[in-house]
Amino acid sequence: MAEIIQKDGTWVFDGDTLRLTPGRDKNVGLLRRELGELTVPLAALAGISFEQGKKSGRLRLRLRDGADPLLQATGGRLTEPHDPYQLIVESDRYGVAEYLADEVRNALLLEQVPSGPVDAYLLAGPSVPLSVSAGDGTASFDGERVRLEWKWQAEDAKSAGGPRVLALADIVAVEWQPSVGLENGHLRFTVRAAPAKVPPKYDPNAVELWGFRKDPLMALVAAAVQARLPHPSAPVLDAASPAEPTALPAPASAPEDDHDALLRRLRELGELHRSGVLTEEEFTLAKQAVLRRM
Repeated sequence: MAEIIQKDGTWVFDGDTLRLTPGRDKNVGLLRRELGELTVPLAALAGISFEQGKKSGRLRLRLRDGADPLLQATGGRLTEPHDPYQLIVESDRYGVAEYLADEVRNALLLEQVPSGPVDAYLLAGPSVPLSVSAGDGTASFDGERVRLEWKWQAEDAKSAGGPRVLALADIVAVEWQPSVGLENGHLRFTVRAAPAKVPPKYDPNAVELWGFRKDPLMALVAAAVQARLPHPSAPVLDAASPAEPTALPAPASAPEDDHDALLRRLRELGELHRSGVLTEEEFTLAKQAVLRRM
């Protein structure tokens, strides 16, 4: 086991997973503190680096594309204090940091973990229910519905319609964008059959963010929703099964590659269940649906 303890946080690697615990230093971002401890499986890692500086160094994790719903929803736009995959290392602990990085690299080589993208989330999103108030509204998510409530600063185009409730089944995408310079940020939900996008300031499916302290916490809502949406890179076979209950089963001579795809889907479901994305009931139902298709 390799472990490094710093004011910025603690990283522990046991050969299979990395546990990332944020520190209590005042420079630790609010998002990292609210996320709490993260458990990152080795299979989700694409690499690790350690950069030395005169006064401090930095450990950085690189995750495989599509492995983490938080990174998927934020599009790599998390700034340094809020990025849970960075750790500031004091100069007297450089040796320990290098040892941990080497241990992770060796494990990736021994386990032959590919560095390419994945088509299923390998990390669970933030737990629900959760609610965050920032910018011109409050966004809440209970695992099935998103509720947007407006503050008095919101434009009439939003507040006139009252609180907005979006069913998870109607959401096709979610995006978190921080404010940069004079540009405001936003948390936006793309809804099925909705009209063309309008600026977040007037969009009833978006919360506008003004660059205040709690803005990064909206990324938690984005990640929680993203974790429960179909993976953007999921194979076409992941589409819902035909609605007709009397549909005939696939013939015994179905192509071999279809069978292989179903086997891969079973493995993906198992990973989602183990990581906590799927409940026991959801896993059982999904597994039965795949087995019926086989």
